[in-house]
Amino acid sequence: MKERQREIRLPYAGIVVLVGPSNSGKSTMLDRLVAESVIRRTEAVSSDQFRMLVGDDEYVDWKQRPRSEANVIYAEYQQVSAKAFEAMEAMLATRCRLNKLTWVDATHLYPEDRERLIQLARKAHVPVIAVVLDIPEKELLERDARREYPRGRQRVKQQVQQFKRTLRSIREDGFDASYVLKRPDEITFVRTSNPLVTDMGTGIDIIGDIHGCYDEMMEIIVRLGYVDEDGSGLYRHPEGRKLVSVGDVTSRGPESLNCLLFWQRHCAAELAYMIDSNHGWKIARYLDGRDVTLSHGDERVEMELLQFEREQGQETAKRVRAELRAFLLDAPSHLVFSRNGVRQVVVAHAGIRDHFIGKQSKRIQDYCRYGDVEGTDEQGRPVRKDWYVDHNSGECIVWGHDPRPYPTIVNDTVNIDQGVVFGGMLTAWRMPEREAVSVPAKQDYARDPDSPLKRWEQRRFAPPNIRKFKEGFTVQTASKLDVFVHGEVAKTAIDTFSHYTVPLEELIYIPPTMSPPPSVCSVEGYLEHPQDAFHYYRSQGVTRMVAEKKHMGSRAILLLFRDEQAAVQRVGRPMLGNIVTRTGRSFFDPSTEQDVLCRLHADLTLDGYFERHQTEFVLLDAEIVPWNLKARELIASQYAHVAEASMMDRSTVLDKLREAQAAGRNVEEWLQETVGKLTNSQTFRDVFQKYCWDVDDIGDIRIAPFHTLAHSTGAFWEQTHEWHMEQNREFARMSTLMMETEYRVIASEADETDVIRWWDEITAEGHEGIVIKPETFRSWNNNKIIQPAIKVRGRAYLHIIYGMDYLAPENLSRLRKRKTSKKERHALMESALGMEGIERFIRREPVERIHECVLATLSLESERVDPRL
Repeated sequence: MKERQREIRLPYAGIVVLVGPSNSGKSTMLDRLVAESVIRRTEAVSSDQFRMLVGDDEYVDWKQRPRSEANVIYAEYQQVSAKAFEAMEAMLATRCRLNKLTWVDATHLYPEDRERLIQLARKAHVPVIAVVLDIPEKELLERDARREYPRGRQRVKQQVQQFKRTLRSIREDGFDASYVLKRPDEITFVRTSNPLVTDMGTGIDIIGDIHGCYDEMMEIIVRLGYVDEDGSGLYRHPEGRKLVSVGDVTSRGPESLNCLLFWQRHCAAELAYMIDSNHGWKIARYLDGRDVTLSHGDERVEMELLQFEREQGQETAKRVRAELRAFLLDAPSHLVFSRNGVRQVVVAHAGIRDHFIGKQSKRIQDYCRYGDVEGTDEQGRPVRKDWYVDHNSGECIVWGHDPRPYPTIVNDTVNIDQGVVFGGMLTAWRMPEREAVSVPAKQDYARDPDSPLKRWEQRRFAPPNIRKFKEGFTVQTASKLDVFVHGEVAKTAIDTFSHYTVPLEELIYIPPTMSPPPSVCSVEGYLEHPQDAFHYYRSQGVTRMVAEKKHMGSRAILLLFRDEQAAVQRVGRPMLGNIVTRTGRSFFDPSTEQDVLCRLHADLTLDGYFERHQTEFVLLDAEIVPWNLKARELIASQYAHVAEASMMDRSTVLDKLREAQAAGRNVEEWLQETVGKLTNSQTFRDVFQKYCWDVDDIGDIRIAPFHTLAHSTGAFWEQTHEWHMEQNREFARMSTLMMETEYRVIASEADETDVIRWWDEITAEGHEGIVIKPETFRSWNNNKIIQPAIKVRGRAYLHIIYGMDYLAPENLSRLRKRKTSKKERHALMESALGMEGIERFIRREPVERIHECVLATLSLESERVDPRL
C-alpha cells in the first residue's frame, strides 16, 4: 500500500475503486478530475447515480416516520439499493469488456463489495486499483452537517469504525495497487496509454517463426529493404518501417543465439518489436533459473549459450544472459498497431480472442503463447482449435506457432509460420500493404520425420469445418477483393453441395458470371452493342483488347490429369479427371464423361502435352456444343414450345387479317404489326436451333476451350488472351473433340470498326455474340481490378432472353434502363474467388481452403440477380 503519493499513474483501462465513508470527498474529487479533463464524465459512476436511475430518489429519510412506515420505506430503499448496485456492476462489466476505464464512487467499506469488483475486473482481464480517502472523523461529521440530506452522526461514526478495519485489510484484498490519500486535493492523477498499442507509422514488416534460422532471417530482412548503413549491425528501413517478430525466434535451428541477440538489440534501439511465445517463455524461465525441462529444440539454445561462454568468457556470458532474460520476460503477450487512432493489425504468437485484444492477464499471456488448445492426441501433441472462426472485431490478426506450407488467410487472420526450420519457408507480412514476402529454407534443419508440414499434407483431404461457413464467412483473395458471404445464402450453397455437386475435393473452380456493357446502350435500336464495351475498357485505361466469338453452348470446366497417380496426389483418388457445369454438377452421365475423358487424355498424351509442359494436370474453361446436349429439357419445355405456339397463333391471326383485308376491312396497321410479330417468332425459333443438332456419340460433341486456366506448375492469369486463344488452337489441333474459337485483336479505332462489322455479320447469321476482354486475364486501373470480360449479345439472340417482341419500341425503351451494377460486382467477386481457388489447388492447400472459394461463388450465384443479364 502506497501513502502520500504526489502523483498517481492511472491504468489505461479497468476499474478505479474509491473507498471511504460518506462525506470523504469521493464525488468532489471526481468532479475536480472531470473539470481538469483528467477523466471524462462518462468514466465516473456512482451508487447514488444508479440509485436515482433505478428508484428515482438519491436518498430516502425514514427516521422521522412511525415504525410501521419506516420499516416499509427502509425495506424499499434496501431493495432499490441492491438493484442499483446490480445495474451499476452490469454496466461496469460491459465497460471492462470494451477495455474502458471506470471510476466507481461508493463507500466500498465491506470486503464482499470490493471483492465483487475485483472479480469483475479479473474476469474481463483489466487492472483494478483502490483509491482510499482517509479523512478525519471530525471533518466527516462537519461535512455531513452541511449536506442537504445528512446521513446522521450515528451512521457516519459506524462507517468510520468499519473504515478503520478496511484500512488494516485492504492490502490483502488483491488490488493491483492501493493508494491511501489523506489530502486528495494535493494529488495529481496521470493518464497512461495502453502499452500494447502503438502507431504503425510508415509501416511494419511482421516476420513469422524463425526458430534459429539466422541466414533465412537476414535474407528476408534484406529483401524487405532494411540496410545496415553504418556497419553497426543495426538494420534500418529507408522509409522508417519497423520489424515485428511473432516470437519463437529460437530453438530447433542452428543459430538461435544470433537470432535472439539480433532482436534484443533492434528492440532496444526501437527499430523492432518482439512478442512473447511458447519457446521464448521456456528460454526466459531457463535463464531465470527456474526448473524447466529443455526439449523440442530448446536444448540447442542451452548448448549455444555454453559455447558462447567458452568463447567469450564467463563475465560476458553472464551479462548477455541477464540481458536476454530481461528481454524475454518483458515480451508482451501481443501487440496492437493502429493508424489514425484506429486499430489495424494485432500480432499474437498463437492467436488471440477478440475480447482479449489490448488487455493483459496471465490467461491472455498463456493463450497467446499456446493458442486455443483442447487436450492432446494419441501421440501427445496438443489439439488446436480453430480460434479464428470467431474473429469479427475488424482488425487483421497476424500469428504463427502452427506451421503451414503457405501463408493462410482466414477470416481476416493471417498465419505466417511456414515452417522454415522444417524445410519450408520464412514469411513476412507487410502492413498496411497486406502482402506476403517469403524466402525458402536452405535445408530441413529439424529433420523431423513427423514434422508439422508433413502432418499438414496428410490432413489435406480432411472434410471442411462447416461451422466456419454456415453463419457467414469472408474469403480474402490475392486480387485484393475480400468477399463476404451471408449466412443464409451460404446455407443454400452448402445444401447444393450436400446433394448435387461432384465430390468437393474434385470441384476446383466455378467459372464467374459475366456482365453485359455497364452503361445504357449508346446505339439506338440496340440493347447491347460492342461500342459500349470498348468505351468501358478505354475509360479504365485499357488500350488493347481481344474480342472472342461466343458459342451458344453450355459452360463447362475440364480437369484432365496426366495419370491416375497424379489425381491421387491432387484429389485423393485415382481418376482421369472430370467435366463439371457452372453449378458444380457433372456435365455428362458417368459413361459419357469417361468416354470423353479417355478420348481427350489419349489425344493429349499422344501429342506429348503433359511431358512437354511438365504438368500433372491441365484445367480448362470451355463451352460445349451443341446447346441441346445440356439444355434439352429447357429447349423442349420453353423455347421450342413457345416458338411453335407463337408461330401457330400469329400465323392464324395473320390469315384472318388477310381475309378481312380482302373483304375490304381497314386492317393494314394491324396486319403489318402481326407480320412483324410472326417474323419475331421465326427469329426466336431460328436462334436456338442454330446450336442444336442430334448427338449419336461423342464424335458429335465439340468442346471450345477459351481459357487454359492452370497447370500444376502455375496459373496463367498474367498471359494475354491472345496467348489463351493460341493455346486453344493447339488443343483443336491435338483432338478432334476440340474446336477453335474465332477472335480479333483490338488496338485501334479501325480494329473496333472491324469488330463491330464482324459482330453484325455473325449475329445476323444467328450466333450468340462476342465477348470483349482486356489484353490480360487480370487487369487493374489504379490498383482496382476491372471487369475481366464483357459479353455483347446480338439483337437476334436476345429474342430468346428478353422475349420475342423485346425490340418493340415500348419494350426496348424500358429494357435499356436495366441495372447491371450487381451483376458487375458479382462478376468481379466470382472472378477473384475462382482465381484464388485455383491458386490454392496448385499450392496443394487443404480441401477446406479450396472449398471456401467454390462455396462462396455458389453462394453468390444463389443471390437474386436478374438472370437475363
